Amino acid sequence: MQLHPHSDHARLERILLLALSLVAIYGVLAYFVLPALWSHYEHQKGLANLPMVTRTAQGIPGDPINVGLIGDERDVLCAMNEAGWFPADPVTFRSSIEIAGSVLLDRAYKDAPVSNLYYLGRHEDLAFEKPAGNSADRRHHVRFWKVLDKGQEQRPVWLGDAAFDRGVGVSRYTGAITHHIDADVDLERKALAADLENAGMVDAKYQVTGIGPTVDGRNGGGDLYYTDGEVWVLRLVTACHKRSGPTTIIPSPPATAIKDEIWQAVANTLRN
Repeated sequence: MQLHPHSDHARLERILLLALSLVAIYGVLAYFVLPALWSHYEHQKGLANLPMVTRTAQGIPGDPINVGLIGDERDVLCAMNEAGWFPADPVTFRSSIEIAGSVLLDRAYKDAPVSNLYYLGRHEDLAFEKPAGNSADRRHHVRFWKVLDKGQEQRPVWLGDAAFDRGVGVSRYTGAITHHIDADVDLERKALAADLENAGMVDAKYQVTGIGPTVDGRNGGGDLYYTDGEVWVLRLVTACHKRSGPTTIIPSPPATAIKDEIWQAVANTLRN
């Protein structure tokens, strides 16, 4: 049998070249092309360079940013009130005692405080909650930070972190007593948007890119969360003048719409 070392060497070079080419193509697609297609800030360009996750006081990554509002502070306060959400009390010794009593005695505390999280170097500007039972151990909540004085609509822009508190426990990172959130933060974002829309407080809504699709995120208490990675921005009505018709939905780029369809299959699996 006659050996052909040069032929074998050439074949090995072709295989290695093909393998390297495939790795290079994967890298370009995964880290440049697809992120570029799915990143979209055309409706709110000022958000393009902002981080999309909050931090704890210790600098631990917290809840993801998943919702935004357009409007001045009066618009936000009025809209949240009309939607049935209550401003959260500040964290003080007295409010801490009250929330402990609410949890232990199953007593109502509709404006119980929420723990501070930090974004762009400061804690939340506004915080709201909506009770989901008698005590404050289970509740809907959201924090908001004003991030732009004037966005594309020449109105202030707020970003927030809607999540559902499913119970009280101990932080997996620090051992402190804290609320544990439900993993499906997209569902809570949807619930908040529905409350505002049903109250006639939303003129239009659209998506911008958040942290990106995430299946195994962890917040500041160590709780698992998953998300499609989008931020739904809700353009509030002005001066609390209720909208009579349905909310206008401003479409996302086609690539984002395709990604959202794929994500729904992933999310259904995660829920089951």
